[in-house]
Amino acid sequence: MRCQPTEFHYTFNPPTVFSLASALQHYIYSDHPSHGQKIHSHILKTGFKPSINISIKLLILYIKSSCLSYARHVFDELPRQTLTAYNYMISGYIKDGLVEESFDLVRKLCSSNERPDGYTYSMILKGSTSGNVARSIGREVHAQILRFDVEVDDVLYTALVDSYVKSERVACARRVFDLMLEKNVVCSTSMITGYMNHGRVEDAEDVFEKTVEKDVVVYNAMIEGYSKSIETAKKAIEFYIDMQRLRFMPTISTYASIIGACSVLSAFEIGQQVQAQLVKTEFLTDIKLASALIDMYSKCGQIDDAICVFDHMPTKNVFSWTSMIDGYGKNGCPNEALELFDRMIMECCTGPNYVTFLGALSACAHAGLVAKGREIFQSMYRDYSVKPRMEHYACMVDLLGRAGSLNQALEFVMQMPEKPNSDVWAALLSSCRLHGDVELANIAANELFKVNAKSRPGAYVALSNTLAEAGRWDNVSQLREVMKVRGILKGTGFTWVGSDAGLEAFNAGQNL
Repeated sequence: MRCQPTEFHYTFNPPTVFSLASALQHYIYSDHPSHGQKIHSHILKTGFKPSINISIKLLILYIKSSCLSYARHVFDELPRQTLTAYNYMISGYIKDGLVEESFDLVRKLCSSNERPDGYTYSMILKGSTSGNVARSIGREVHAQILRFDVEVDDVLYTALVDSYVKSERVACARRVFDLMLEKNVVCSTSMITGYMNHGRVEDAEDVFEKTVEKDVVVYNAMIEGYSKSIETAKKAIEFYIDMQRLRFMPTISTYASIIGACSVLSAFEIGQQVQAQLVKTEFLTDIKLASALIDMYSKCGQIDDAICVFDHMPTKNVFSWTSMIDGYGKNGCPNEALELFDRMIMECCTGPNYVTFLGALSACAHAGLVAKGREIFQSMYRDYSVKPRMEHYACMVDLLGRAGSLNQALEFVMQMPEKPNSDVWAALLSSCRLHGDVELANIAANELFKVNAKSRPGAYVALSNTLAEAGRWDNVSQLREVMKVRGILKGTGFTWVGSDAGLEAFNAGQNL
């Protein structure tokens, strides 16, 4: 931003403290504070020596104009740097994302005769959550607040809670939260988010109940938290309905979360109702929501609905293209997925990301297009500087294995630049079972068990089935004994079914 004004309408001659203060105050609260900077030039030309009050107003003027170098010059020239001046300068740095500069100033403040107050500490905490700062900063600030008996208000409490939550110290955040006489909605939202991120749903519900003045933001925090798990996604829909009964209008965040919940539950009928609501809002053309709808319909097997959303998008980005490519792949349309991938390369200004490549490689695996898959894999880093992740290596192993090139798949694994994880070995094991290669299945399974012995029960089942299909029943019995000793149990599948009472979960084998 330009730090020299383009116009100046206030005149005074000779300058007085009152006229200067009045003029500066006018520009500070105007829509164009930078226009007031010529007052400073006038002060310098006339040789007028500004008071602390005038200098502070000049400092504020430059901060509001985002001219921090000029603001810092005014600050450094102050005859006495007061706590108020420090606080304004620190907040200016934080506002412009200059966290290290703000912390340097805090250190200078602490070494001066001044002592930080609640506002200073709230700024430090705000800076600690916006920059790459040590996780312990919140705890250190809290210790100083207690040590110097700083008066704590809701702003400082909220900053403390937010700092603890973002550094994943949820228990510390809750202790501060409980000290607040009135639970404000900002602090409650931060606390709920922290609990939901750690899977502590009941604690999040407790905070929500204790929040007297609720708003759409705190409802969004609950809906987003519920939407992440199949066990709680139904509650996200219930909260979505409740918030509208209370006349809270959904925001983009609300719609994104509820579409995610529909995706988790495979409840495309509810997703269609949400889309119908979106039609009546200005959010209909939002790329993020359209991409979420494509993903939801694809996961629910409604590929035609996904295509319809994609085709009617006025603008598309890498996420919308990727959602549609992945959707085709998930619904048994690998050729369409690869055609769209090629279209994206030609039409989309933004190159594919790592998720796009994952969808394309998966499509190649399902279509048996080994040469195409190799070409895409090699182009990742060569053409787009996208470093392959473990998921991409697993996809390539799956691609080679499905095509029956098991030895090539093993060779590919052995030549990986990183140590293969359980997903890579699981992909090879799955291909071995598909083609009945017992010996290689044993190798893949043993390597998988070395990496992850307990959290992959499907691997034990895959090896057991491979041995059974080869007629090696003694080995099957031995493997099942090993599973018993290690406490490995195959999980029970369940699905959500719509009924008059709403969505209900049923286990595999359970009578409806």
